[in-house]
Amino acid sequence: MGSIYLIRHGQASFGADDYDVLSATGVRQAAVLGDHLAALGLSFDRCLSGNLRRQQHTANTALEQMSAAGLNTPALEIDSAFNEFDADAIIRALLPDLLPEEPQALETLRNAAQNRAEFQRIFALIIERWLAGTYDPPGLESWLGFVERVQGGLQRILAEADNRQKIAVFTSGGTITALLHLITRIPAAQAFELNWQIVNTSLNQLKFRGREVSLASFNSHAHLQLLKAPELITFR
Repeated sequence: MGSIYLIRHGQASFGADDYDVLSATGVRQAAVLGDHLAALGLSFDRCLSGNLRRQQHTANTALEQMSAAGLNTPALEIDSAFNEFDADAIIRALLPDLLPEEPQALETLRNAAQNRAEFQRIFALIIERWLAGTYDPPGLESWLGFVERVQGGLQRILAEADNRQKIAVFTSGGTITALLHLITRIPAAQAFELNWQIVNTSLNQLKFRGREVSLASFNSHAHLQLLKAPELITFR
């Protein structure tokens, strides 16, 4: 059987003006991941990424470490199907209807880095509404549209793969969640309960034969745990 490794990007710049940049911790996580993959002797036949900078930076950093260790590393391919959903657009679209119930939500979101727990609570409420699909305005990518986009990316990989290949996809937590939903048929709300647990640079392995795909492992981050450095285990 073939394998597809879904790899979440390293820690991004939460609370900064531009989230789509790896933090110093995120860069280190990506390098540690590359060293771990090299130690395993795990070489890839293909490597893909969405077109977000945090995804590509994670991929290139890990691949550089693998290449330095002597492993063959294919060129990184870009497929925007593996981009994260646009959280900012979803918040802007769905927050106004939430404010009567959560009048402090806007202030919390404006100071997210100082109110992480409360931000997560508000964000989860907004995502719950997005999953329901009853609040979506025209032009916003719906949950169903997002799942369809991600599914298209997976189908393109499978159409070009043979059953012996090892393929890496450097992507984001929401994209991994959508694929879990598709492959395991877990309800969307429950899939997002898992989403909140996905560690930066964690490995999630799919096994495939033809168009049949199954989940082999979820959220493995032994490469970080082995360093005994808790600050490297991050979720955003």
